Parts: sequence; structure tokens; C-alpha cells
Amino acid sequence: MAPIPSKSRVYSDVNPSRPREYWDYESHVIEWGNIDDYQLVRKLGRGKYSEVFEGVKITTDEKVVIKILKPVKKKKIKREIKILENLRGGTNVITLLDVVKDPISRTPALIFEYVNNSDFKQLYGTLSDLDIRYYLYELLKALDYCHSQGIMHRDVKPHNVMIDHEKKQLRLIDWGLAEFYHPKQDYNVRVASRYFKGPELLVDYQCYDYSLDMWSLGCMLASMIFRKEPFFHGHDNYDQLVRIAKVLGTEELHEYVDKYHIELDPRFNDILGRHSRNVGKDSFMLKISI
Repeated sequence: MAPIPSKSRVYSDVNPSRPREYWDYESHVIEWGNIDDYQLVRKLGRGKYSEVFEGVKITTDEKVVIKILKPVKKKKIKREIKILENLRGGTNVITLLDVVKDPISRTPALIFEYVNNSDFKQLYGTLSDLDIRYYLYELLKALDYCHSQGIMHRDVKPHNVMIDHEKKQLRLIDWGLAEFYHPKQDYNVRVASRYFKGPELLVDYQCYDYSLDMWSLGCMLASMIFRKEPFFHGHDNYDQLVRIAKVLGTEELHEYVDKYHIELDPRFNDILGRHSRNVGKDSFMLKISI
């Protein structure tokens, strides 16, 4: 029996109610800027799909971030650009300033506003209770904005949340895995980073929605409160679901998969076990220390 499709409780009809050109990124025509306007200064980091540099806009001496994309399908590049253009000016969403392309290699690069980011592993340990509340609220505002525009981020994690602590400024970055939400549509479950993957992804349920991002945010919140990074520390995707079930209960997990007619991978029979939901603080703290 096929899984039962679900529909988001919020913002479910944003894209169906908008003109096709809003969400049809494959037909999007990219307007390229001039690559000679920018100069690389230093490397900031690298990811699976890109290399990121601090740069400068030569004409204005403005600091920028330059994200040079690695060779991927043109469709994926168009999707990221279209989503960033749609979200431009949105609450706490990183601002795309320009899109350029190397004339010889044809490699595209995205130009973003610069954020003087603090390394989260050092910063999180210094945050007060009030700081945690403030930054989580700022992140919630970013997610509510993108969801209200019909877009799921699908890779919410500390590495993708830039914080300038001096300015009390937060920006949600890296929209490379983001996607337009259409009700009852099947999506790729190979998104998000393991420690922040929602149960939907771990049980191969493709008809997910914006709530995927809320799970990831919840993992970040738990990590900050309990000073445990990451909060659910699975060795692989199977173990990740086991870690979640140890805290939130196997009965609740089975209720969820039964409700949507999801067939669990047989491998879970040997490793899932039986765990009760932990709501008491003492037992909860014991469980998360395991």
C-alpha cells in the first residue's frame, strides 16, 4: 500500500495561487552581472556544492561574500537563484546582491551581503538565556517568511545560520537545497544534514512540508538549552531515528508511520527496540546523555 499523502497546515496554497513564473524555476532566465566588479579577498569555507570567499565590490569597496558554485545541474543552480530572488528583502534572509559567471570556465558565482559571523561552536557556549531566545526568535522570523512565500529551506542547521553577535544580527544562508512547496507532492528525502533530519526523511516519507524546517530548528534549540551538540547524534541515518525514538518514544513513532501507511525499513526491526516518551526532566536528561 502506498503512503498516504499529507498537506501542510499552513501556507499550503501559496504557490498554486501565484503565477507560474513565481515557482517555475526551470523557465527562469538568469540576468548575469559583471564578474569584473568583484575581487576575491580570502577563502571562508567550502561545502559539497560550493566554495565561499570574502570579497569586495571594486567600484564601492563594499565587503561581500562570493559563493562559487561547483559543477551541478543547471536546474539546481536556477532553483537556488530563483528562490533567493523571490526572498530578497525578506526578514533575516541573506540578501543576494548579484549573479556573475566566469567568461572562460562558465562557472557561476553568487554575490551576497557580508555578515561578520562568529563560529557557532564558540558562540553558542557563551549565549545567555535571553540571547538564545532572541536568536531563535530571529530564526523563526526567517523561516516564517520563507514558508509564507511557499519555500522550504530543507537544510536548517547551525552552519547555515550566520550571527553577528555585536550587531545582534542573524541571517539564514545556503538556499541550495531549498524547494518550492506544492501540496501532496513527493520530494527527495536526501536533504538536510543527518543530525537535523526530520523523522519524515529517515523513514523515506516523501510527501513532507515546511514542518521539516521546524524539526531542524527544534534540534538546534535543544542543543543550545542542553549544551549538547548535536542533540541527536546518530552514527548513520538508521541510528539517527533510533536516537530520536529513545527520547520521544517508539510508540509515537509507530503511530506516525501507521497513520500515513509508511513501511519501515526491515533493518529497524533489530535496532529500534521499545522506548517510552521522556517527559520528566530527570529521565529526559538521562536519556540524552546516552
